[in-house]
Amino acid sequence: MTINLFDDACWASLRPLTFTRPVADLRIGILTIAEKWAKYLNADFGFHTQDYLSEKYAAKSNASIFINGSVCPDESLLSALVGLKEGEVLCKADLIIAYQSNVHDLEAVKALKPVAYKNDFIRIVYPEDIFTHNGTEIKKDFELLTRGKTSAGLSDTNTFLGDNIFVEEGATAECSIFNSKQGPIYLGKDTQVWEGSLIRGSFALCEGSSVKMGAKIYPNTTIGPYSRVGGEINNAVIWGYSSKGHEGYLGNAVMGQWCNIGADSNNSNLKNNYADVKLWDYQKESFRNTGLQFCGLIMADHAKCGINTMFNTGTVAGVSANIFGPGFPRNFVPDFAWGGVQGFEVYSLKKMFETAEKVYTRRDMAFDEQEKAILNKVFELTKEYRHF
Repeated sequence: MTINLFDDACWASLRPLTFTRPVADLRIGILTIAEKWAKYLNADFGFHTQDYLSEKYAAKSNASIFINGSVCPDESLLSALVGLKEGEVLCKADLIIAYQSNVHDLEAVKALKPVAYKNDFIRIVYPEDIFTHNGTEIKKDFELLTRGKTSAGLSDTNTFLGDNIFVEEGATAECSIFNSKQGPIYLGKDTQVWEGSLIRGSFALCEGSSVKMGAKIYPNTTIGPYSRVGGEINNAVIWGYSSKGHEGYLGNAVMGQWCNIGADSNNSNLKNNYADVKLWDYQKESFRNTGLQFCGLIMADHAKCGINTMFNTGTVAGVSANIFGPGFPRNFVPDFAWGGVQGFEVYSLKKMFETAEKVYTRRDMAFDEQEKAILNKVFELTKEYRHF
């Protein structure tokens, strides 16, 4: 089976996280949404996304089923989707979940034969939905990835509370405490947990990533591939190729790819008056009430901060934002902004590309023309927010 995952209006409401990717490439739980569907269906996948992203995230010309990229799969959805026939669209109220047809325009899809779906499911609409639902998705992905498999072992220098832990080949840990009584712990291929770490599930450490000495990891946290983390992390999702390697707190947060958080940096996730947290909304061009009491930092791809940075409750840092200096920077740091409390200037593409090339080289990867073209477009799309 071959599937395409399509963007709907959620692509806009999930910015800045989706400026550099389709919705289905968002990581929540252990896998991206696209990877989840591929494993459930044993399928190859492509994307129907924004034109400027479609070279990197291409559609599959032979796809037989089209699935809403904001919808996370489960067994009930899988059953409904497998039973879908040519010319039918699976929907819940006005939401298109999936369809089987050669029609690609979503308005035209609405003319297909509707098949009503009545059960609840997880859908990612706003950035904060990622950490809000991460614990549930870790548990689902844990079952999906470990079913029928045998865990590798870990050193007996570790302490285990509960036995709901799965270790892929090449993973190592020494002198650390793993508590899986409240939720599963997944250690991906070639991961490392260094001495003295305290980890409470649900927790996922994806391929090639490391937890540094003495780290304190609280439930519902995911560390994506090839990342390095330390300090205190709670209910956060780090997508991959990023570093939060030192002391400092990251909580109720989402951190994209190619990000770096400097030593002793912290984010607040609770207002002093316990009021609902508001986040910058690119569609409204103002702050939106999340309805959440706990909401920390949303950091898009390539964003970075210097040592001792203090992020206020509900801060959004856009693509390639570079933040440094004393005090609390504003709650919305625009894409390609350079500075802090003392003021911001435009982070030029030339300087940003020079940094990105060095960062990719450290990972033995190429910062190619395809990546540059995407960032060029994001720079253009976000120009209106840089009022410096």
